[in-house]
Amino acid sequence: MNINDETIATESRERKTLGLVAIGVTGAVAIGLSIASAPFVTPALRRFCLPYVPATSRQVDNVVKMCKHHQSRSKNVEKLIDLGSGDGRIVIAAAKNGFACTGVELNLWLVLYSKIAAGLLGLRRNATFQRLDLWKTDLSEYDKIVIFGVAEMMPTLRDKLLKEMKKESKVIACRFPIPKWKPIDMIDQGIDSVWVYSPQHSPSVK
Repeated sequence: MNINDETIATESRERKTLGLVAIGVTGAVAIGLSIASAPFVTPALRRFCLPYVPATSRQVDNVVKMCKHHQSRSKNVEKLIDLGSGDGRIVIAAAKNGFACTGVELNLWLVLYSKIAAGLLGLRRNATFQRLDLWKTDLSEYDKIVIFGVAEMMPTLRDKLLKEMKKESKVIACRFPIPKWKPIDMIDQGIDSVWVYSPQHSPSVK
């Protein structure tokens, strides 16, 4: 083998090595991205499957609008809880409008993301987030209870609300209404619809 042949063989081996390294790096990056994004698209283990679906801007606006419209005349700051708070946008929007807000979410990565987002906006005091199961969360201290759930969970949630919430509190349901409860107010906008319930003033309907 002459010098030229050796040079060609060496360059060929180097290209193969670089190619294998590139494939390995690309695969590692792809796997890393999959792992990092999985918590945002995979539902956490829950009693009911609640997939992470970001609220639209209109949904957030509708929730805040209803919360403000049914705000107590008392000068006390009202407490709001968002059950299954996802990326925290409803909690953050409500905090900007003067509510003391708590978001509960099982997905650890979404909780961390929400905390960072609230911190960057200077809302750490009025927008807090906890990694909790909504079914094990005590609702008795809240004035506004926001739920962005699925149809299958609403009957069970209704029973929990009746047992725990204050009589004067309001429930704000997004996308899916609460069966057998008559809303006291609503915004009818398809997937952005919002229903407001007050068990004290909303008799059950058949």
